Amino acid sequence: MNAHATITPDYSAIKVKQNAAWSSGDYAKVGTTLQIVGEELAETLDLRPGSSVLDVAAGNGNATLAFARRWCNVTSTDYVDTLLARSEARAVAENLPVRYQIADAEDLPFTDNQFDAVVSTFGVMFAPNQKQAAAELVRVCRSGGKIGLANWTPASFIGALFKVLGAKVPPPAGVLSPALWGKREWINETFAQGARAIDVKEKQFLFRYHSPEHFVDIFRSYYGPVHKAFLSLDEQGRTDLERAIMSLIAEHNTASDGSMRIPADYAEIVLTKA
Repeated sequence: MNAHATITPDYSAIKVKQNAAWSSGDYAKVGTTLQIVGEELAETLDLRPGSSVLDVAAGNGNATLAFARRWCNVTSTDYVDTLLARSEARAVAENLPVRYQIADAEDLPFTDNQFDAVVSTFGVMFAPNQKQAAAELVRVCRSGGKIGLANWTPASFIGALFKVLGAKVPPPAGVLSPALWGKREWINETFAQGARAIDVKEKQFLFRYHSPEHFVDIFRSYYGPVHKAFLSLDEQGRTDLERAIMSLIAEHNTASDGSMRIPADYAEIVLTKA
């Protein structure tokens, strides 16, 4: 057997497990704290009112709501129905007309060139078949349209958290880190054929929590990947994982009053389709 043979992941099986992970806990409790990222992306894209926008892996709808507030015609998609339901409740509360649809980021049920803009904030980066997901973003966007993304970078606090989780609960063989979507080089290479212009800016989101313990409690209870990681470990493993996360927080925390304030780098990416 060739020790260097390429492993082809079972993407269907992986997505079933991912769906279960994101359906567990209550991601909306974490997701709503990230709302400013969707607002900033909407400002950066600067779309005219009436533009058709597809939000891919939309989660609880941060980008969805941001673009709908700017009078865009938004279609919000995710493969986790409970997340879409939480987003729809937010849209109804604001009287925003949003279309919701279950959809797989790697197999979008839309025609070629259908949307003026395609967006995703901390969503599509988690698709296991990364190249296929990227190709789908390009396919459904019209020529000259915009693709807007917000993705955690490998060196960010969240990128480091992914590494901590991976050390305790290894990812499926052959699946690459979602933080690749935050690398300028990977974005340039992946979208070179489909985009005539690529702009990548590094920005920061500030995680603010009452204390490091509060952050761990929230993420352990509600953030799917962390929630599932703790559930998969025995008592000693859970203790070790908590210590590792607390140690990571200590390295990045800029607060000096017992609270938690951590700047987390992310890439705001705007591509213009060829």
